Amino acid sequence: MADDLMEAAGAVHDEVVALRRAIHRDPELDLDLPRTQEKVLDALDGLPLTVRTGVGLSSIVADLDGGEPGPTILLRADMDALPVYEDTGLDYASGVDGCMHACGHDAHTAMLVGAARLLAERRGSLAGRVRLFFQPGEEGRHGARVALGEGLLDATDGGEAVSYAFAIHQSPSMRGGFVTTKPGPIMASADEFTIIVRGRGGHASMPHFAADPIPVACEIVGALQSFVTRRVDVFDPAVVTVGSIRAGTTTNVIPEIARMRGTIRAVSAGTREAVRSGLERVAAGIAAAHDMVAEVELHAGYPVTVNHAEPAAEVLEVAAAVAGEEHIEPMVAPVMGAEDFSYLLEEVPGVMAFLGTRPAGLRAAQAAPNHSNKMVLAEEAMATGVALHAAVALRRLGAPDESRPAAATP
Repeated sequence: MADDLMEAAGAVHDEVVALRRAIHRDPELDLDLPRTQEKVLDALDGLPLTVRTGVGLSSIVADLDGGEPGPTILLRADMDALPVYEDTGLDYASGVDGCMHACGHDAHTAMLVGAARLLAERRGSLAGRVRLFFQPGEEGRHGARVALGEGLLDATDGGEAVSYAFAIHQSPSMRGGFVTTKPGPIMASADEFTIIVRGRGGHASMPHFAADPIPVACEIVGALQSFVTRRVDVFDPAVVTVGSIRAGTTTNVIPEIARMRGTIRAVSAGTREAVRSGLERVAAGIAAAHDMVAEVELHAGYPVTVNHAEPAAEVLEVAAAVAGEEHIEPMVAPVMGAEDFSYLLEEVPGVMAFLGTRPAGLRAAQAAPNHSNKMVLAEEAMATGVALHAAVALRRLGAPDESRPAAATP
């Protein structure tokens, strides 16, 4: 029953918090996380799991077989940190200069280890296999895609191929212990662009003898914002942000080039492609109007994260049973951040849910968000994440009494 899972999550909470803090204290970046991998393997040691590790990344794939054969489902946690200098003042703050778990992946990893313990104790109730996937390289390194190339979803050891995937992402902007998700797009795609405006250098006192790329670059920035608001459906939104402009070296020289870099976010494949092509058109057209050239480089990032309808509804039902109906928070719009869990959801049905971890006493506007150097989270909310992982697995693999609310008495 759901109450039993929350009680069990409470029983392993101290271990989950200790693991989270150990990982937080010793963060690693990108696809190669040997120290984090070792900590997780140590925490899983002794559980009835078939474990394998990645080749091109420090991933861990651990299979838990139930008492009866059946489908294989995947539960995922990312493990990598961010290149951020931590400024939280925590006594377990990062000991690695310029590296911090500022997106809560340490919590994701610890919660999934806790769920592994709960599921191992209940493996007789499982008709199928639970595949636990601990993933490096979520922060821009396409770790999920690398793992897919190494057979993440494939059938192994007589089991079935993965047919469902579930993940939790913590959010310090949401009330602690609250859960939310929705069907359809839940997180945006993320592409990067570079625009180089090529003019003609000269003396700053004689701009008419030069072709100054700086005002043209500024004009492109403004035009891109007008393009988004005038040409993109407000109900199928996009964001274009120019985050870097570099040009010139001193005050009395007109440079030859101005370089801009930025990001494109969208919540549908159609709008994503329309904005990509529109950005090229706007930049080239404005540059040409000033007798200059704009070179545009587009770098494809993560696709839109799209939850499947039936799994999303099911997760909300399971979460209500685990956390209580009063702890379900409606989600009306996607988040414009991006996730490489999107690659898994392009391959199999599944869902990502958000778990609120906002510290008590803070309003949303007061809590440092993900990717902030001051981000902290309410560790007590992690028990809900542990229980939710386990409850989703039990629901999918045929143990309704573990995750569904009791039937009403006539």
